[in-house]
Amino acid sequence: MSHKSMISIVIFTLVSCTCIQSGNTARILAIETFAGKSHWNFMSSVLRAMTDNGHNVTVFTPFLDGNRENYTEIDMSNIFPMKLNMSLVRMRNIFNNWFTPISFMMKNDGRRSCEILHNNDQLNDFLENKLQTDFDAIVIEPGIVSGCLSYLGANSNLPVIYTTPIPINTYTERITYGDVSNPATVSPMLFNFAVPKTFNQRFTNTLIWLYSSIIVKFQEFLLQLFDSKPYDLGTINPPSLVFMNTHFISDKSRPTPSNVVNVGGIHLKPYKKIPKDILDFIEDSPHGVILFTFGSTTAMSSIPKYILTAFREALAELPQKVLLKYEGEMEDKPKNVMTRKWFPQRDILLHKNVKVFISHGGISGLYEAVDGGVPVLGFPLFGDQYRNIDNLVEAGMGISMEIYAVTKDTFLKNLLDLVNDEKYIKNAKITSEIFKDRPISPEKSVAYWTEYVIRHKGAPHLKSQALNLTWYQYFLLDIIAVILIFILIFILIVLKFFKFIHTIYYKICSSLSKVKSD
Repeated sequence: MSHKSMISIVIFTLVSCTCIQSGNTARILAIETFAGKSHWNFMSSVLRAMTDNGHNVTVFTPFLDGNRENYTEIDMSNIFPMKLNMSLVRMRNIFNNWFTPISFMMKNDGRRSCEILHNNDQLNDFLENKLQTDFDAIVIEPGIVSGCLSYLGANSNLPVIYTTPIPINTYTERITYGDVSNPATVSPMLFNFAVPKTFNQRFTNTLIWLYSSIIVKFQEFLLQLFDSKPYDLGTINPPSLVFMNTHFISDKSRPTPSNVVNVGGIHLKPYKKIPKDILDFIEDSPHGVILFTFGSTTAMSSIPKYILTAFREALAELPQKVLLKYEGEMEDKPKNVMTRKWFPQRDILLHKNVKVFISHGGISGLYEAVDGGVPVLGFPLFGDQYRNIDNLVEAGMGISMEIYAVTKDTFLKNLLDLVNDEKYIKNAKITSEIFKDRPISPEKSVAYWTEYVIRHKGAPHLKSQALNLTWYQYFLLDIIAVILIFILIFILIVLKFFKFIHTIYYKICSSLSKVKSD
């Protein structure tokens, strides 16, 4: 074969591949509906998996990463209230029980987001004039409590894809999947335990599940009745696909429909070099380093003074050095502590000299600790963080503490146990190995299933049959009612029969008595 022919074949092959790739490129509209940094980290990672596979993404977001090839951002930072560096005391007051947060999340997160998005002229133009013609699928983050955000994909026949940044969405399971979790085996989002084990836990879990299910429906009904909005839908269109930020090592295995794809840890990026001053601090620590951060949502400087004092005094007695995320200047900062407003958390947790991760229990940070094989000391503050931490306690790689009950001595003891007890280190390594052992990466899962639902026109065959049932049919109340009616009829027949027998017996006895008397 001549040199010229070889060149022609190569050029033809490249052109063919380019055409195939171009022909398969999907156009995706994405909408971030919540201004929380951890929520965006998850959605942006899902979108990056799509663009890395050649798909075009246009996204409305309050967090700007910058445009790149196949990726266009539309700024919404000026219309969303940012969920960053909020007061710990305020958040704990809202989430001080299992019931109050539901009303708060419905009014302040769910419907407020719907109102903000519905009043955005640029987004409305996309939804009304461009969605059906210029895109092949729509990606949104659904509400944690309210279902009103589903209006975003209601007026098209395109596949709707949800990105769920938390491991479980208890309050919208029914409208999203059709199926709901069994409270005997699965704890709801605000429960304090990974799984209900004892009778008391199962009893409490069931009451919480019943209460939350009823109150969410009732509040949604009242809001639609007395404060009806254009985004309130009579019938909610369930998604074709749900990418969920969960993994069975950090959230116990539970039944899920076929259109739910677990991609926990998708935000984990390859190691990047740590800034020199932080790296020198880490490597100049003969006893190792502890990373201490409560994430982006809560400000460490808002912690009550007595708690901060307990932390500071305990850290000062450690032989290890400490990297502490802290806003502003810290009074009486121990000599072994470095403070910064921000640390490259992912890269630090991959360093071999890191011994313990002190965390509030945000799921993204916990995945980073699990991936790095680092034991965790958890101070869950609100939301799903209690069950997130408890899952690592169940895995034997963590200890959970109540922040309002913390003392210097208990904090110091638990830290030293995690550093010195080999069982925590061993279990963290085992957990890390299980976490990494997957048949396919989260990024490839996102690419495959996105293309799948587009290819199969929304893939309705993946959706649960439960979506076609009313609530009373799903919970078998109509079947139970019929069975109870049959049981009641049977009991009535038996009672009638015995009454008849009793009447006959009474008549016979009366006749015999009369004969004897005569």
